[in-house]
Amino acid sequence: MVSVERTEVVSVERLVECVPNISEGRDRGVIEAVTAVIEEVEGVRLLDVAPGADTNRTVITFLGPPDGVAEAAFRVVRRAGELIDMGQHRGAHPRHGSTDVCPFVPVRGVSMDDCVAIARAVGRRIGEELGFPVYLYEAAATRDDRTNLASVRKGEYEALAEKLGTQAWRPDFGPNEWNERSARSGAINVGARGFLVAYNVNLNTRQKRIASQIALDIKEAGRAQRDEAGRIVKDADGNTVRVPGPYRLEACKAVGWVLPEFDRAQVSINLVDTAITKPHQAFEACRASARDRGVRVTGSELVGLIPEGDLLAAGKHYLRQAGQSAGIPRRQIVETAVQSLGLRELGPFDPAERVLEYRAGLVDGRLASLTARQFVDEVSTDVPAPGGGSVAALCAAQAAALVAMVANLTVGKGGYEGVQDRVKAIAEEAQALKDALLDAMDQDTAAFDRVMVAFGLPKATDEQRSARELAVAEATRGATRVPLAVLEQAERVLGLAAEVGEIGNTNSLSDAGVAVLCAGVGAEGAYYNVLINLVALVDLDASAEPGFAAQARQRAAELMAACEERAAAAKRAIRGRLEAAL
Repeated sequence: MVSVERTEVVSVERLVECVPNISEGRDRGVIEAVTAVIEEVEGVRLLDVAPGADTNRTVITFLGPPDGVAEAAFRVVRRAGELIDMGQHRGAHPRHGSTDVCPFVPVRGVSMDDCVAIARAVGRRIGEELGFPVYLYEAAATRDDRTNLASVRKGEYEALAEKLGTQAWRPDFGPNEWNERSARSGAINVGARGFLVAYNVNLNTRQKRIASQIALDIKEAGRAQRDEAGRIVKDADGNTVRVPGPYRLEACKAVGWVLPEFDRAQVSINLVDTAITKPHQAFEACRASARDRGVRVTGSELVGLIPEGDLLAAGKHYLRQAGQSAGIPRRQIVETAVQSLGLRELGPFDPAERVLEYRAGLVDGRLASLTARQFVDEVSTDVPAPGGGSVAALCAAQAAALVAMVANLTVGKGGYEGVQDRVKAIAEEAQALKDALLDAMDQDTAAFDRVMVAFGLPKATDEQRSARELAVAEATRGATRVPLAVLEQAERVLGLAAEVGEIGNTNSLSDAGVAVLCAGVGAEGAYYNVLINLVALVDLDASAEPGFAAQARQRAAELMAACEERAAAAKRAIRGRLEAAL
């Protein structure tokens, strides 16, 4: 993997990912020249560069605002077209052009429809300005028979000489002819899709045939049906009849190949929608199929980046399978996934570099990343934010952490057999609340900053004053929603703290009591922040969201009353048990 500097783009509210795959994985000079154009575009950050010598292909990942990503993608295609001659290209991976695929993926504040529009605009520009044939695929496709990339790329680069010039294979953009330019560039496939995970499973065999059979067992498309004589069966329209394999996975494409560099065969997998099939499910399917054939899965390999959620799902699966608590910090769950999937077998695997959210700075805001000393020092200055709202969120987060601790200290403990399932569930819920409350520390400060920006808008004219007042009102409503959410979360933490204090490890009863105290403080602090923001709304224009202040006031009062009732009951119970033990 090519080294890429760590970046932070957390301040960007609308984010699109682009993952162009260029048809060069061996010449570092070409790879660096292509990737160099990405960071020339303001606001766009190069996250990962993953070259493969055997595939002769490099997966590039970058992220940024929609317009910037669109411009960077065009520059990548242009530069790759200048430097890569497809007439000379050889590699194990299917390929169509110098930039084989250029998909756009929604990440934050952007819809799939937005990415379709980006893909089509970039595709048109590639065709018109560069003269490269362009096919749209996946969600950006304009024809049903081009949705599947494999169908678009059928026959690969070598088939283009016959396909171009025909009506059936007319590109969406660019010339429909095989000429000197298209012979060099090949065809560029531009699409819009969800997050795709390129994931390879390693085998303890050198036989491609076995890897290919495993691929047929798991891929969604299945395998060709054969008659008793071994001939492929066709339907009435002449299409191959396919039958699902015994370990078929939806949204899974797979092939078998051999990696000479590592002297082994691999099942190369594209999980095109990990909301349907996740890497650990593919790993387990390969293990089962390999076992049927007398071989063994030894590990796996990730190409490019992976969403944190996919590794969290894997880590939780293996923790639960072992009867352990999955209510542990996210980074520990991710490490469990890395070890369980054998992701370090062929080389280093650092989650900080390979997990999308970590690489892009989308996890843990600035305040949540500070040391305890740094945070309290910053609070103690004459700057108004971070202030009480962030401190209240931190108090509630610490309460949630204590709840998770008590629950985890009960897991596997003798004498608590009857509550094992419940304390594991409490630990998981408490960890999720802890993370949400830590996020709220930064959200509260960011919301305050937006209020200050709104107050700084010009007010020289009646029109400007009106616009400013509306902006301040909207920002203040936003600043109210954050502590209101903290109050809701603190109420849930109090319920869990009371419960774990009752059923959890009695040696940690004092910890459950401190959790109750911290959650109560966090709740009341959030309540104060809701109220002070509602006071500010009284004199502002509420026309954009009538009734907001009254509804927020009522909801906050109800939550605060519930928190006080829960906290009082839990404090009495825990203090009573502690005093009775003396």
